[in-house]
Amino acid sequence: MANNDLVFQSGRELAAMIKARKISPVELTQAYLDRIAALNPKLNAFITVTKDVALAQAKQAEKDIAAGKYLGALHGLPYAPKDILATKGILTTNGSKVTADWVPNYESTVTERLARSGAVLLGKLNLLEFAMGSGTLSGFGPARNPWHTDYSPSGSSSGSGAALAAYMTPLSIGTDTGGSIRGPASFCGIVGLKQTYGRVSRYGVTTLAWTLDHAGPMTKTVADAAAMLQVIAGHDPRDPTTSREPVPDYSKALTGNVKGLRIGVPKTYFFENQNPESDKATKAAIQKLVEMGATTVDVDVPHAKYAGSAGWIVAMAEAACFHEKRLRQKPELFDPVVRERLEAAKFYSATDYLKALRVRSILQDEMAKVFEKCDVMAVPGGSPASKLEPPETAKSDVKPGSAAPAFRGGNTFIGNMTGYPEIVIPCGFTTAAPTLPLTIGFYAKPFDELNLFRAAYAYESATDWHKKRPTL
Repeated sequence: MANNDLVFQSGRELAAMIKARKISPVELTQAYLDRIAALNPKLNAFITVTKDVALAQAKQAEKDIAAGKYLGALHGLPYAPKDILATKGILTTNGSKVTADWVPNYESTVTERLARSGAVLLGKLNLLEFAMGSGTLSGFGPARNPWHTDYSPSGSSSGSGAALAAYMTPLSIGTDTGGSIRGPASFCGIVGLKQTYGRVSRYGVTTLAWTLDHAGPMTKTVADAAAMLQVIAGHDPRDPTTSREPVPDYSKALTGNVKGLRIGVPKTYFFENQNPESDKATKAAIQKLVEMGATTVDVDVPHAKYAGSAGWIVAMAEAACFHEKRLRQKPELFDPVVRERLEAAKFYSATDYLKALRVRSILQDEMAKVFEKCDVMAVPGGSPASKLEPPETAKSDVKPGSAAPAFRGGNTFIGNMTGYPEIVIPCGFTTAAPTLPLTIGFYAKPFDELNLFRAAYAYESATDWHKKRPTL
């Protein structure tokens, strides 16, 4: 296999070749570095490329594997995290001019665990500033969608979505406070997992909102997401919010068998006002699983429509608190959109915040009742990608003096507000040009990522949407 073709293999396939010594971690790493060099000027997915570090780590992996010290499924595999995870001695910008020169003297737990697994660090990926910026006014300019460079890869893990869709890395880590893993997964046609709150440590991940933040896998395939979660999951004494819940063997869920799996289909909210093609593709994906032996049941989350508005209040109030000192010291360096959001959040009242927390409790109760009836809940993964436009050109239908509509927040914010896990996977493409990915999302009860992987892997195995490539 030619080196330039290696990049189109899944992480699982590459791991098998590395273990069997059919390919070297060094040649694989170089193949990805070559592709980054060729495509990053067009896509702006990477902020920093750690070429020397990557090649040194790849050589060490090659040496260890030759000596019989194979560490597992990620050994010798390249990856790239969102540039909001601290990497010791390596630039960590948060996508912002405020921290454009920050080189941490410590390592995030996630990247530390990946390093221990033998994964190879290719570099750090672009994002919306501090995971909430405009994407166009942030410190390093926007990442672009490989399916059409005039379109957004979504955010805030924009570089992760773009790099994966363009085969510039086989594995990535994103963060998700209201949909920042699952949005880019939807726009870019990749796999994005927001696992259960507390399943993965947030130590060394720059905070957006303490009670909503997650760091999780972004990959090209479900099996690769399971392999990454296997490595990064588990209690961390440096993050008191992490759970001591045992970490299961996620590979056991990758059977392709969904006989008896109960799929909840929401009666309200989640399918309302969706893009028609997204709606159609999601329902077709559910039907495919039914044909494979799953069953469907009607479910309802009566107050789901409030998840976005309440989640936004929680996120911005906590973000304003976290960034208070920076706002005082360096206000002029912030993306104007970020600064506006943080300054506005200072005027949120304590009662607004407490009401939002009350909504959270109601949503948690309602989601618990949903999963008394089903194993997973299926929802549209999101709308097709939108044009990449600066915020000042965005149009609004709200007339001056009138009440703004409730913030929808997509189908993602409910996962952050309740802590319930969701995986988003490809399930089709739009028919009109430009051809853009469509996705389906599956929710499960807390710490039941096994059922997410079960449903998602079965559907992926029966289809080939994840194998489609953008023309670059």
